[in-house]
Amino acid sequence: MTWLTRYQNRLTTAEQAAEVIRSHQRVFLTGNCSVPQKLLGALVDRAESLENVEIVQVLTVGPAPHAAPEMEGHLRINTLFISPNVRLAVHEGRADFTPVLLSEVPLLFREGHLPLDVVLVQVSPPDEHGFCSLGIEAGLVKTAAQVAKTVIAEVNEQMPRTLGDSFIHFSKIDHAVPVNYPLAELPMGKPNPLSMSIGRHVAELIEDGSTMQMGIGAIPDSVLNYLEDKRDLGIHTELFSDGVMKLIQEGIITNEKKTLHTGKIVAGFILGSHDLYDFVDDNPIIELHPTEYVNDPFVIAQNEKMVSINSAIEIDLTGQVCADSIGPKLYSGVGGQLDFVYGAARSKGGKPIIALPSTANPGGGEPLSRIVATLKPGAGVVTTRNHVHYVATEYGIANLYGKTIKERARTLIQIAHPDFQEELERQAYELNYL
Repeated sequence: MTWLTRYQNRLTTAEQAAEVIRSHQRVFLTGNCSVPQKLLGALVDRAESLENVEIVQVLTVGPAPHAAPEMEGHLRINTLFISPNVRLAVHEGRADFTPVLLSEVPLLFREGHLPLDVVLVQVSPPDEHGFCSLGIEAGLVKTAAQVAKTVIAEVNEQMPRTLGDSFIHFSKIDHAVPVNYPLAELPMGKPNPLSMSIGRHVAELIEDGSTMQMGIGAIPDSVLNYLEDKRDLGIHTELFSDGVMKLIQEGIITNEKKTLHTGKIVAGFILGSHDLYDFVDDNPIIELHPTEYVNDPFVIAQNEKMVSINSAIEIDLTGQVCADSIGPKLYSGVGGQLDFVYGAARSKGGKPIIALPSTANPGGGEPLSRIVATLKPGAGVVTTRNHVHYVATEYGIANLYGKTIKERARTLIQIAHPDFQEELERQAYELNYL
C-alpha cells in the first residue's frame, strides 16, 4: 500500500471529524489567520451534545462562534492571549485566560501542564513525500501536534507551503478533512500622522545590518516606511506582515548581515494579505520555526544588532510597561514582548524599543496621558523597569537603561504630551522621584 493510499484512507468530512471530540477533553485550536474554520464550525454545530470541552487557543483572527454565550457549559475557551473576538467572553467570565510568555506556550503542552487530547490544525496538501506544511502558522501548532493524542487537520488547497521546521507527515494526522477556501487576512495598519511621527523616531535607532522584530499595526508598519535608506536589514520575529515583503522586494531586507540564519527570514507565523501568502509560498528565504525556538531570548540574542519593537498601553515614570491590561481589566496578553525585549537587550549592539502614542482617547473622551506617574491599580507589568531600554513617542526617544529613577522620570516627561508634562512633574516631586 502506497503512502498516498494510506493518506486517502484517512480523508473524512468536517462533521465526521468533529464526532471524534468527546466531553471533558482539551482541544488545541490553531490560531492567527490559520483557524480551521470548517472544523471549528462542525464542532460548534454539535456542541450541545458535549459537556465541558476546553478549547485552548492563542490569537485567532475572524469569527469566534465558540465564544458565543450559548456555548457555555459545552465549549469553554482557555486563551493564552486575548484577541478581540474572545475579549467579551473573558470579561463576562465565560472564557478563561492563562498568562504565559509566548516562548513558553509550547512547553505547557510538551511538559504536561496542559496535556492535549485533540489538536485542530490547518495544513497544505502533502508533497510527493507525504509531508504537509503547517503554512502560515507553525510557531505554536508544531509542538501541539507532536504531543496531542489525536490530530485532526484541514488540508487546504489554498494554504501556502512554507519552509523551515514547519512540516508534519501525513502519518501523524489521524483525520484529514480536504477543504478549499481562502485564508483569513489581516491588513496592514493604516499609517497616520501620529504613527508616522513615532515610526520616524524609531527608525532613527535602526542601523544598517540590524536584525528586526516587529509586530503588526500602525506603528510597526510606519517604522517600515522610514527604512528605505537602510541597508542589509534582517528579520527574526514571531510574526511579520506585508510591509516586510515590500522591503524585501526593494532590496532593503536582505538578511545577509544576520549572525544567525544568515540569508533567511525566521518567524513563527504570518499575518497579512493573500499577496503575502502567495509571496511566502515555497520561498526559500523564509523559514518558519516553532515558537519555543523563535522566541527563546537566548536564540534571539545570537542575532547581533537585534532590534525589537513592541507597544504598550501605558508606562510609568520608573519605566514599568503595562501592555496587557487596562487597570485590572484584561485586554490582550504578554505575547512575545518580554521574550524579544530581553533577547534584544542581550544581543551585541541590540536595542529593545517600546513605542506608543503619548495619549489615549478611551471611548472618544478626554485625552489621557499614556506616560503616567504610577500605573493604574491592577495594571499588569509586562516589561519590568529592570528590562526596559528605549521608549519612543511622537515627541522623541527616552533611553532609560542604566538611568536612575530621577533621570528616568525627567526623560519620560520630556517625551510625554506637552499638555501633561506639568502635572507629571508635580506628581514626580510628590513621589520623591525628582
